[in-house]
Amino acid sequence: MPLSQAQKRELEAKMQEFVGLPISEPKPGRDAVNEPMIRQWCDAMADENPIYWDAAAAKEAGYDGVVAPPTMLQAWTMQGFEMAEGYDVPKNNEHRLHKLLTDHGYTSVVATNTDQGYTRYLAPGDVVTANTVIESISEEKATALGIGYFINTRTTFTDQDGDEVGWLTFRVLKFVPQQQPQAADDGGAGAAAAPGIIRPPMGHDNGWWWELVQDGVLAIQRCNGCGALHHPPRPMCNQCRSMDMGHVEASGRGTVHSFTVIRHPQFPGYDMPILAALIDLEEGTRIVSNVVDCRPEDVHIGMKVTCRIDEVEDGFKLPVFVPAG
Repeated sequence: MPLSQAQKRELEAKMQEFVGLPISEPKPGRDAVNEPMIRQWCDAMADENPIYWDAAAAKEAGYDGVVAPPTMLQAWTMQGFEMAEGYDVPKNNEHRLHKLLTDHGYTSVVATNTDQGYTRYLAPGDVVTANTVIESISEEKATALGIGYFINTRTTFTDQDGDEVGWLTFRVLKFVPQQQPQAADDGGAGAAAAPGIIRPPMGHDNGWWWELVQDGVLAIQRCNGCGALHHPPRPMCNQCRSMDMGHVEASGRGTVHSFTVIRHPQFPGYDMPILAALIDLEEGTRIVSNVVDCRPEDVHIGMKVTCRIDEVEDGFKLPVFVPAG
């Protein structure tokens, strides 16, 4: 049942009491900034900037030694999942705020955006601490997902001397989900529409790629400056730092680098099991996709596959891979 205006005013007054509060005690990183984690990050992100792993190159660039990629900022203080018992047993002010909204019918949550800022490079030996506060809560908003409130948090990262080294803002929407569309059956009784697949987010950096997929093209982003190929699409080349990006059409031929068979949980809208694979394209980049038209026991590392663009629902297309030949 929708809240009355009086109930809504009372709820919003209670919500505003959380604004400015820290989520919890400051969280220091378990380990100081260190070179093994920097190398691991660079390997995972395919970031080959030599100042992150070559001391001589870093000194030539004006640093005392190697430095950490700025985008690693949050990684130094990230901890395990704190919500094992759920919001019904709130452990911090963020949990308490979300439980307050849940108890008033705002049962769903979705992340909407995040921003980061970097004050200085981190170097091995730095000890990073994160201090997160509830920065703001919007007035009630009507969105495509449903009515709800945007909650902003701001994390300030400091070093061992207490000096700021960067910051991060994170926004979520806590909302009352829209009612699912109803479809009448032959007897005239309404029935919930069948769930569909989870469609990928399409933003400024990757929207063009999905548009080409809808046209039946598997594309690979190419830097117009140095010719390096990238996937997934990104705003800047990690080889030459150019932001002048184009693309080439992939042949679609590839090899299974690794894979997993997803049997549980059973996702509504999907045919189980799902064969999720990391594919080495012959052009030299990798893509995560599904292998179809194949039994799970027949998939193996090194298997040759070919891309096919399938229409999965309502005119929406996805690239999938089938056994070659």
